[in-house]
Amino acid sequence: MSAPTPFQFPPTYNFPPFFTPQPNSNTRLSQLEKWSSLIQAWCRHHHQYRLSLIDAIDSPLFHNTTLRKRLDLAGARDVVEWMTKSEEEGGGGRRAEWLDASAGVNGAPKSIAYIWWRRPEEWADVIADWVENTGQRGAVLTVYELVQGEATVSQDFHGMDTDVMMKTLNILVKRGKIQIFGNEGEEGVKFF
Repeated sequence: MSAPTPFQFPPTYNFPPFFTPQPNSNTRLSQLEKWSSLIQAWCRHHHQYRLSLIDAIDSPLFHNTTLRKRLDLAGARDVVEWMTKSEEEGGGGRRAEWLDASAGVNGAPKSIAYIWWRRPEEWADVIADWVENTGQRGAVLTVYELVQGEATVSQDFHGMDTDVMMKTLNILVKRGKIQIFGNEGEEGVKFF
């Protein structure tokens, strides 16, 4: 097995002002967009669906040791908060979602978020295409088989966070493409 390829940081990562919130609103918007792209690319590369800011703050994602510059926890939280908002709300297109709905209430810090390098709706399209392309219509698979099974090894959704898979499958239920049955943790999925 070959070693994983190292993550390639964008050129802006080596520009010191990238790590300092910019006062000009147009420049700040550009900076937030670049941070959002970087975080999504990082999570995609590392096949991460959840990002713990507490754990990631000292990682290369937020800390450029060569420049001796870092985005602090409050700055990282601001970027992810921007990512949670829609474009209409002046945000980053709902490319993140805080895990704890009560986070931020009564001073509780927001620290863990889903990072949507593909939104659940986009994952639903990927899975629906896979079902169609592999002749799985009419088949019944467990959620475990979808996430960890041999048939999905070559798919981007292989190894997916189970909660993200369930969000994705619920979208397919609403679209009338699947039925989910069984007990929590032992769900089966029938594809139509």
